[in-house]
Amino acid sequence: MTLSRRHPLAIGLASALTLAAGLAPAWAQETDHTSHHPEAKPAAKPASAKPVDPHAGHQPTPTDTSSDDHGAMDHGNTDHSRDHSGMDHSGMDHSGMDHSGMDHSGMDHSGMDHSRDHSGMDHSAMDHGSMGHEPAASQDLPATAEPREPIPVITPADRAGAFQDLDEHVIHGESINSYWALDRLEAWDADEDGTGMAWEAQGWIGTDLDRLWLRSEGERAGGSTESADVEVLYGRAVARWWDAVAGVRHDFGFGGGPSRTYAALGVIGLAPYWFEVEATAYVGDSGQVGIGAEAEYEMLFTNRLIGQWLVEGEAWSKDDPAVGIGSGLSTVEAGFRLRYEFHRQFAPYVGVVWERAYGGTADQLRAQARDIEDTRIVAGVRVWF
Repeated sequence: MTLSRRHPLAIGLASALTLAAGLAPAWAQETDHTSHHPEAKPAAKPASAKPVDPHAGHQPTPTDTSSDDHGAMDHGNTDHSRDHSGMDHSGMDHSGMDHSGMDHSGMDHSGMDHSRDHSGMDHSAMDHGSMGHEPAASQDLPATAEPREPIPVITPADRAGAFQDLDEHVIHGESINSYWALDRLEAWDADEDGTGMAWEAQGWIGTDLDRLWLRSEGERAGGSTESADVEVLYGRAVARWWDAVAGVRHDFGFGGGPSRTYAALGVIGLAPYWFEVEATAYVGDSGQVGIGAEAEYEMLFTNRLIGQWLVEGEAWSKDDPAVGIGSGLSTVEAGFRLRYEFHRQFAPYVGVVWERAYGGTADQLRAQARDIEDTRIVAGVRVWF
């Protein structure tokens, strides 16, 4: 048979073998290999890139087969076991081939070139369901999605356990604490009487709710004690910042004068605007009733330089000449002391104090030729522990 007679059949068979041999490499070139190389990402297509001619690089064959129709050819019995590694598929058009029935599980892609630009590939028809892409851990879930570990529903028992009905003072501890302070230990020049001295001290021991209070104050002049008293009181917290106190007060007798004992009932606390207040009522023998009140206010010029204002007074219902007490308003004292706290527990101070007697007490002082009013410069120290 001459070459001209067998030319169409030979050319057709050669084309079929050539197309079948190019299936595997062509499919590998157009498949997204991101599942084999997770780190590889498609390169961005330049904006100015021109459409690629699918026939660029196609090598013309000696025989023209452009008029041959291969669309109806049956490749089902084609033997693909032959080695086509040396064939050049760069110019072949595989766009019309059907790869749906091919098994690529055994294909070796280790030597394939993945550097080509696949940005023009159409992935809309590709099935990525079996490609093994796990959802990212940071992927936001829909707002209606149920949590992976649902939080238990809060019950009324849970709320009752978290917000119990607490007593007003249930948060207070039962530990024993104490506080002792010598608020004023001061001296001044008393003119003809020489040097004068005075003190005022207080302290308590107990819990936040129940305390035993001790208070004392007195005065000396000319080397002798003119007045001194001590109070022993039980205190109970009755409101925020306030204690009610009850106990006894004893006035010592000096210079041959008698002593006096009174029942005491009062309050100690912190008033609005940081005023420290003490108010106590006294009931003594023969129906003698007295009231004593004191208020202090501290001004912080610096953290260590502190000014203290003080006002206190007493009033009595009856005259008691034996101890120098007259009915009505007895005495009023006001002063300002400026202290410097070298340490919180130790602070020297200087100040000015004004004192005046009123009513029956002033009358008794006049009868003894003594002054009813006095202003003095004092210096002292404040200590607490």
